[in-house]
Parts: sequence; structure tokens; C-alpha cells
Amino acid sequence: MSDNRELSTVLPVAPTRGRLRPLGLDEVRITGGFWAGRREVNATATLAHCRDWMERVGWTGNFRAVAEGRVQQDRRGREFADSEIYKLLEAMAWQSGTGTGTALDQDIAALAVAVASAQEPDGYLNTAFGHPGQQPRYSDLEWGHELYCYGHLIQAGVAQARARGEGELTKIARRAADHICATFGRGGIERVCGHPEIETALVELARLTGEERYLDQAALFIDRRGHGTLADGEFGRVYHQDDLPVREATVLRGHAVRALYLASGAVDVAVETGDEELLAAVVRQWEATVARRTYLTGGMGSHHRDEAFGDDFVLPPDRAYSETCAGVASVQLAWRLLLATGDPRYADLAERTLFNVVATSPSEDGRSFFYANTLHRRHQGPVPAADAVSPRAESSLRAPWFAVSCCPTNVARTLAQLPAHLATADDRGIQLHQYADAQITTSLTGGHDIALRVRTDYPSGGNVTVRIDRSSPARPWTLSLRVPAWTEDATAYLVDPDGTCRTVGPGTAEITRLFLPGDEIRLELPVAPRWMAPDPRIDAVRGTVAVQRGPLVYCAESVDLPDGREVDAVRVDPSAEPVDGPEGTGTVVAPGELVEQDGPGDPVWPYRPLDRATDSAAEGTGIVLVPYNSWANRGPSTMRVWLPTTET
Repeated sequence: MSDNRELSTVLPVAPTRGRLRPLGLDEVRITGGFWAGRREVNATATLAHCRDWMERVGWTGNFRAVAEGRVQQDRRGREFADSEIYKLLEAMAWQSGTGTGTALDQDIAALAVAVASAQEPDGYLNTAFGHPGQQPRYSDLEWGHELYCYGHLIQAGVAQARARGEGELTKIARRAADHICATFGRGGIERVCGHPEIETALVELARLTGEERYLDQAALFIDRRGHGTLADGEFGRVYHQDDLPVREATVLRGHAVRALYLASGAVDVAVETGDEELLAAVVRQWEATVARRTYLTGGMGSHHRDEAFGDDFVLPPDRAYSETCAGVASVQLAWRLLLATGDPRYADLAERTLFNVVATSPSEDGRSFFYANTLHRRHQGPVPAADAVSPRAESSLRAPWFAVSCCPTNVARTLAQLPAHLATADDRGIQLHQYADAQITTSLTGGHDIALRVRTDYPSGGNVTVRIDRSSPARPWTLSLRVPAWTEDATAYLVDPDGTCRTVGPGTAEITRLFLPGDEIRLELPVAPRWMAPDPRIDAVRGTVAVQRGPLVYCAESVDLPDGREVDAVRVDPSAEPVDGPEGTGTVVAPGELVEQDGPGDPVWPYRPLDRATDSAAEGTGIVLVPYNSWANRGPSTMRVWLPTTET
């Protein structure tokens, strides 16, 4: 691995080693397009929405209740409610780091005062344990989430330090981290938390401060996992990834968010310690999980009961849990693996997950969210109340808040730091991994200053133009552009500043030359809609097809069907290609028909000859499909991604 010592200061993930050097929020600015719109809504609506709801349901008041000695009777929320305040603080810090400022800084300062008031002299900080009338500290490591909460606190403190300079929040985080090392170090409590998260946070704090003891403690937690230090429970040790040591596991399993957070922490430890064996173990697990346990959308987790990965190829669309937080965690893991290895397949999965899970969760106004992300909604669900807390896993319509509201704040912190996922650098040049209108300014080794501008209509269109604004002193360097894996069986083109055009395949397209200001490079990606077929081992969707256009997965939604039909009436004809709908609609039209549906008096036996098409099918117009990330923004509906064919 190469050394990454020349780092931006405003980095969500700042490895000191690795194949690629990340660029920070002070080096990459998203200026327009799909993600600029989502980030604007996040900054102007979602952050305040989360802040207001946490005050309304009493979670921010828990810290004041501790300080005033009334926590036993006045504490509100689940045992992990503290973590949501910390994730919101992290999101605010990264957002303030993009220069959108003072009001957020004031909010951070006010919340930090409240948090600090609940911290004990030895650094312990939790509103659910350790106070009169509560369970003792660390008496429920399986379910108590104390170390998990610390993880999000530490990440918030790191974000403040990198975005605005060390403040009170960073000091709180450091005191907590020192307490953890003293309590859980060698000779202390030699166990782990039921919910991983502390590992990656401690590594990032070590990167920030240079304190090796934080890295050592993270490595201890990774090595302890899988040795049965947690009590066996209802879902077995696999739920907590306590069934096998990290180095011995071959696939991600158990609770999906826990598994992905643990893998992220393992990558961080492996990179900082140079542990190639540990890194290889996570790569092996990621490969098996993507090949056998991941939905077309990039979603992970097919079990509702335990929010967990299912067995290989158990991916039912109508029972997809695909938790939004698992999508966020998958992006975090993919980013770390990309930085460590430089392999573009990690950026491929991150792109798929960002567009089809992370972007699906929030509503268009950024004030309601999906917790789970089903791929098939069979019945129109009720509209959640605008002023009430909703059950967390309902996927009828997005809800404003949940009893377990981990997803809104996770989406918020992901969108706030998203510019840092667009590009990297190495000794050779600049690499573009995600496409959005952006301005990028950085320096390569030796003081070579580069500024470039990206213009694109992605993902609605496939044209990506990179203009060189500055490259000094003049010397050759390499511009690398990811060619997405979804371009397989299609043709992508790269046009250099001289106008020379060449075809490029999935992976990475590179141009090495003496770039001059004004030079333009163009990547043309084939975003036409295309059919996707499932692996026949995925029993739940055998005999169906789906439509993908560029990185976007599409779905049928009942609001687009005539005569009050539901999506189970749809049959598509994969012998003819789907086409784009009218310009500006963002829709796709798939050749197909509507079939007769059984009424309530029909026989209950579900097996019979093929259904017949009705005379009233929309001849010549086909079936209208919309981007999956937009579904349920037009009111209650039924929806499905995997569509039966006219042959079935």
C-alpha cells in the first residue's frame, strides 16, 4: 500500500495508507444535477426536520435529564437514542464543512453543551445506563448499544475537528475514547459490543490525533469478535457476528447493518496496521455477499424478523428488508475497499446503492423516509400520520419519524459528506468514481496543482465532460474515469482533447498526457433502458425480468396503470426492448400487457394455465415504469421491480 500522508483536512475517511488518496469536502464541490438537488434538500429541510423531531420526542432532553438527576423518570426513547443525536451532529458538522455555516455551528455548539452536561468525570457518557434507577454500566453488552453510541459520538467529534477545528464536541469524544481504552483494553472488560460501530470510529480518531492507543483498541475489538464473548440469544451468535472470527468468515451474515459496520472497521484496522490477511478476509466476504446475498438495487438484508442477511440466493422482493441503514453501511464499506485497493467494482456497488437505496429513502421534500425498502408492494398502505411516530419497518409510504429512527440521520450524514465520494488521487493523477456536476481542486505529489470541472446530465443521460481549468506546473498526469459495470454488453466511448474517440469497457478508462487549461475529455455512457434477468437460483423471482437504465433500477407503480389496476396485472414482453418515455418524464415504457385478475370469488388454488391478456390492454403504449427511487411520492400505490413476462 502507498502512503497517503498528503491529506485534505475535511475528510470523512482519512486513511494514512492505501492505493488511493481520498479528496475532501474542501477539494470537491457538487455544483448541480441529481445529487446537488438531494443535498440541498438535506441541508435546508432534513437536518432541521431531524433536530425538531428529536426535541419533540424527548431524545435531546435525555442529556439534560441526566445532568439534573431526573433521568430515571424522564428519559425517552430506546436504549440507543443517544446515537441519533450524534449522527445528526456529524451530519451538521460535514454540512458546515462545505461552507454553509454559522447557523449549523450554533446548533452544534448548543447540542454539544447538552451532551457535555451528561458526561461523567471518567469520560463515561450514556443516558440509558449507569445512573440511579438504571442498569449498571456495560451490564448488557448484547443489546445495550453503549459502545455503539460511543462510536457515533466519536465520529461526530472527528467531523467537527476536520470541518471546523477542534471544539467541545471533539473534546467530549476524546474523553469518551480514553474511557473506552481504559475500560476495555487488555486486562479490562475483554468483550465486544453487540452492535459494531466503535471500531471504525476509534480508527478515525487515531487518524485524527495520531494516538496509537485508539487504533490498538479498535484492533482488539476486531480480534475479540467471533469468540463467544456475547451471550447466545434468540437469533443465535451469528446475529452479532460472534459465531466466527472475522478472519475465518467467508460471507457477511447475521444482522446486516452490524455485519457491514464490522467489516468497515476491519478494513480500517487492516489498512492502518498493514494487515493484508485481514483485508483479504473482508474482500472475500464482500465478494460472496455481492454475488449471492444482494438485491438488484444494491440493498442488503432479506429478513424482517432479525433485520439480517438470508441464506445464499434467498432474496424475496416482497419481503426485502433492505434497510436504509444497511445501504448506508454498504456504501461506507465499498468506499473503504475502493481506497484500499483501487478496484472500481467497489465504486460500482456504491453507485447502485446510492441511487437505489439511499436516494429512495427520503421523500422529495426530505421530511419523511423509508426504513425498509421493499421491491414489491402488494397492497396500498395507509398514509402515515404527519405528527406521529411510525413503526419502523412499514414500507407503504415514507413516514416522518420512527420509534427507531436510525435511517433519517444516517441518510443525512451520508448526503452531507457525499462530495468526498466522487474522486480520489494518487501519485499518477486523478480518478473519478461517481458522476455529478462538480468542481475539483487538489494538488498531486510534488506540488502539481490541478483544477477541473465535471459537467454531466447523469444519470438521466450518459454524457460526462471533464474540463481542465488548471494544471501547473505543466507535466503529464493521468485522468481515470470509471466505466460502470452496467455498461457490459453495450458500448461506451472516451473522447480525448484531440477529438480521438475510442471504445472503453467496464472498469477504468485512462488518459495520460500533458493536459492544458481548456482541454476537455468526454465519456459517453450507454444509458438506454435494458432488461435484467435474475440468477435462476433466486427462486422468488425466477421467470421475471426487471428494467435498469444506467445505474437506475425501474419499477411499475399502480398510479401509472389504467382503470384502477394493480401492478400484479402487469406482464412484459422481454423479446422487445424497453424504450424511454416522453422527454422530461424520466419514465421508461416496457412492451407488455395487462391480464385479468382473479376476484374474491375465484378458486383459491393458485396454479393454472397461463393467464390471457384482456382486450382492454393498453395496446401500443406498453407499461410505464418509473425510477425505483421515486416510487410512493404520488400517494399510496402498489409497486414491483421484478415483472412477470408474457411467457409466464
